[in-house]
Amino acid sequence: MTSPSERLAELGLALPAVAAPAGSYIPAKASGSLVFTAGQVPFVDGKLPKTGKVGAEVTPEEARDLARVCALNALAAVDGLVGIDNVKGVVKVVGFVASAPGFGGQPGVVNGASDLLAEVFGDAGTHARSAVGVAELPIDAPVEVELIVEVA
Repeated sequence: MTSPSERLAELGLALPAVAAPAGSYIPAKASGSLVFTAGQVPFVDGKLPKTGKVGAEVTPEEARDLARVCALNALAAVDGLVGIDNVKGVVKVVGFVASAPGFGGQPGVVNGASDLLAEVFGDAGTHARSAVGVAELPIDAPVEVELIVEVA
């Protein structure tokens, strides 16, 4: 069985640098065998590749790809705290989608994060999940994702 870090490499992915907190919090915190991440927006090289509401300025397909980036950023926070290869499984994903009025496709958007976790962790990537539509997210991000993972 390949490790999560080996699987990322097979997928052609690299964990980015952990994003600096934009407030009075830390990127990830361990409690017992669980690691909780702060919400991660889809920063790429320190910038948002797209801003605005899903269903208006951002298509659902673009948002799905951005949710994938959010999950990768959350994994970077986990890696920075405990090492990604110490993850036994993903427990829960919470995805927030900045939604235009009438947009109800939040689950499809957050699938971007869920699918990445399945690709990296296999069966250990299955998780409980919430996909929540919101009016606004910080810095006009279209999507934000947080994780709870179990570690060895």
